[in-house]
Amino acid sequence: MPCKPDLWRLVDDAMSEEVAFLQSLVQTPTDNPPGDARSMLEMLKVSLERLGIESVEVDLVEGEEAARYGQVAAGSVIARLSFGDGGPDVVLNAHGDVVPPGLGWTYPPYGGVIDSGYLYGRGAAVSKSDIAVYTFAALAVKRLGAAGRGRVALVFNMDEETGGHLGPRRLLERGAIAPDYALCAGSTYTLGVAHNGCLHMEVRLTGRSAHAAMPHLGADALEAGNALLTRLYRYRDEIGTLRSRVPGIERPTLVVGTCHAGIHTNVVPDVCVIRLDRRVIPEEDLDLVEAELRAVIAESVRPFPEVRCEVTQLLRAESLRPLALGTPLHEALERNALAVVGEYLPAEAVPLYTDARHFASFGVPVIMYGAGPRHLADARGHRADERVSLRDLAIATRVVAGTLADLLGVAWE
Repeated sequence: MPCKPDLWRLVDDAMSEEVAFLQSLVQTPTDNPPGDARSMLEMLKVSLERLGIESVEVDLVEGEEAARYGQVAAGSVIARLSFGDGGPDVVLNAHGDVVPPGLGWTYPPYGGVIDSGYLYGRGAAVSKSDIAVYTFAALAVKRLGAAGRGRVALVFNMDEETGGHLGPRRLLERGAIAPDYALCAGSTYTLGVAHNGCLHMEVRLTGRSAHAAMPHLGADALEAGNALLTRLYRYRDEIGTLRSRVPGIERPTLVVGTCHAGIHTNVVPDVCVIRLDRRVIPEEDLDLVEAELRAVIAESVRPFPEVRCEVTQLLRAESLRPLALGTPLHEALERNALAVVGEYLPAEAVPLYTDARHFASFGVPVIMYGAGPRHLADARGHRADERVSLRDLAIATRVVAGTLADLLGVAWE
């Protein structure tokens, strides 16, 4: 019978292959917006088949269904590996869509450049690194050739940034996946067991244009927008006094992500469009938060009766409240992390919203674990020079491989 070091040796022997795979993922742009994942879905399918995974399918979502969530083309790649009759079904889920790169990069955002032990690029940390970790962890268990029971499905979706409804949610609702356990993208040094919720809202203020020489003939949508922005930033400070009791989460937040108004310098702006992000701590009720936010908006624009205000919910993500520990998934992760990292990993929350909530809503035991630093900010996710440590990549792959082998009942010497 094999021993755990045999499995970890297989992981280590494939690390250069895993790093090259991750580089190819980073070098394939998957910005969301605009949310056109067709090239990445096809590239992933071909790459996984070349790695020897026989059952690889693409669930492509286009047309009206994709447009409903602001996408051109979304969906998932589902790669299945069988380890024998009986046993559990395990899903490893990460996302390949990324936010646009923005400004301030030292390294090319789609270069996959390696420097001083880090791989840089958009998606290197969030969460293309976990696509690599999950793929090569599952392959290591398969290459071990040891007897086991169960199945592993690699589920890599392309719409997490806009809610995951066309990825894991769709697959769960249709019964395309029915896991007993699920791992979702996370960090190398914590076990993620809860996360924040989120609301994305769009406020469209519509006034009336006029020549700048005769502004009294217009209704200034930007002036109303200015009043709204002032109130939103005051509201941000008000909710900032709240504190979460969940370890890993501090407080709710609000960010105005975009503001667009006007058509020319000499024209009274007839439209102002503001988009905002409200993070919701697990103790808050998402319905009440949305109602409160809508009330704040309505109050702010009331002094501008000639400006029409339309509020649209763009994204709604429930919080993942702290999950029960002591499941076979938690015990296997804890055991393997102790063996590889040399310490018990804390079970904590993350201030992000993730696709883990979809699995939890179907009663699936789920934990967030993958490649990432001890402190979330060090990954530079959604910022310039996003990066992942190659050491963390290797550690996480070892831990996930060992966890899978244990769940699948591999017998060790």
